[in-house]
Amino acid sequence: MKTAARSATTGTPGKGGAFEFVQELAKELSGGRIELPSFPDVAIRVQRALADNDVRPETIVRLIGSEPALAAWVVKMSNSAAMNATGRRIDDLRTAVTRLGFNVVRSAAVSFAMAQLSRANELRGLEKPLRQLWKRSTLVAATSHVIAKKFAQVNPDTALLAGLLHGIGRLYILTRARHFPVLFADSVAYGRIVEEWHTNVAKAILENWEMADEIVGAVHEHDQVHREHEGPADLTDVLLVGDLLASFQEWPDTLELNLQGVQAVTRLELDRERLERVIEESAGEIAAMRQALGH
Repeated sequence: MKTAARSATTGTPGKGGAFEFVQELAKELSGGRIELPSFPDVAIRVQRALADNDVRPETIVRLIGSEPALAAWVVKMSNSAAMNATGRRIDDLRTAVTRLGFNVVRSAAVSFAMAQLSRANELRGLEKPLRQLWKRSTLVAATSHVIAKKFAQVNPDTALLAGLLHGIGRLYILTRARHFPVLFADSVAYGRIVEEWHTNVAKAILENWEMADEIVGAVHEHDQVHREHEGPADLTDVLLVGDLLASFQEWPDTLELNLQGVQAVTRLELDRERLERVIEESAGEIAAMRQALGH
């Protein structure tokens, strides 16, 4: 962290600029408990409740039901094309939770929270970057779900959740940086801080939410293209490739370059041709999943 702080603050400190912001960010991280401004408390309580492997469905139904807007969101998601292959409509929360499963319920809570953030008075003026972050997160999540299902022995629903959360550190930095106008106006300095700090910030937030170590680790390490480990491809590999393919969909000319030296691609036994075919064949599935998430 000290290295990141030095490189991010090179130059003359300015009031409300990079130097001051990084000092504040380092202080917040060292304090241990990072909270996202305006992030609905019920969404965090759902994450913490589901961290207990022995939690009963009735507990989750009761917790979600305490917030009618979230309950309606979960029922709506359970009836989406991506989640309802039978076409039989669900109208009650208990059945919706059962259909989705706990991992997807977690994703539903995150997507609900993001929808609320975009309407928060405290974050007024950030609507456009918030939409961009959420657009990217749903694309990475849906793509990671496909990669896990087709090429790895990783739970696709866990990959979906990890994809949704992979940008949570970027989100936190965005919500905090609005108080530092000099930094916010300097896109180069701001971008450098985001790249250097967002995974450590995400790790702190997800640990505070009591997320599973597998998800925390994947989000924290998903941009380490040279990461090596023993055994088959894991959740971090899936998330890394999901992120890579999301970039490919946005900037097609970058795929060949970005594949070079990526260990996760090798572990998943993928190459450019297979990756391009996945994108083409799974376009409808990815679009349906993103729609289910509220994109």
